[in-house]
Amino acid sequence: MTSDQNSPNQPTSHSDAVADAAGSQARDIAEVPAVELINTVAVHLMSAAAVKTGLAEGPDAAELKDLDEARKLITALAGLVTAAAPEVGSTHAAPLRDGVRSLQLAFREESIIPDAPGKGPGEKWTGAVN
Repeated sequence: MTSDQNSPNQPTSHSDAVADAAGSQARDIAEVPAVELINTVAVHLMSAAAVKTGLAEGPDAAELKDLDEARKLITALAGLVTAAAPEVGSTHAAPLRDGVRSLQLAFREESIIPDAPGKGPGEKWTGAVN
């Protein structure tokens, strides 16, 4: 085979390479239990919300604070945790609920203009946080 020919295991174009990678990722993700995926997504949302709420440490922490973005992330996280709780069981749901509540309280503390009870980020899903 010459160097300009493709071997049977090599993709023939960029789009083939992308399709092969996507297929490989789909096979990999299919092996991960749903509870683990839900927890991973929740942790990523929690981490992002913590940074945007102003809980990050370091010299750039103040620049990363963005309460509008934090509100969106906390609301999405609260919806995910509330919807997933019956599916993942209390062992997994309890720490996620605690994380949501901690973020909601931190958001309330960081807000200059407080939300009315039940109107804070995610409180539509979790109820009012005091």
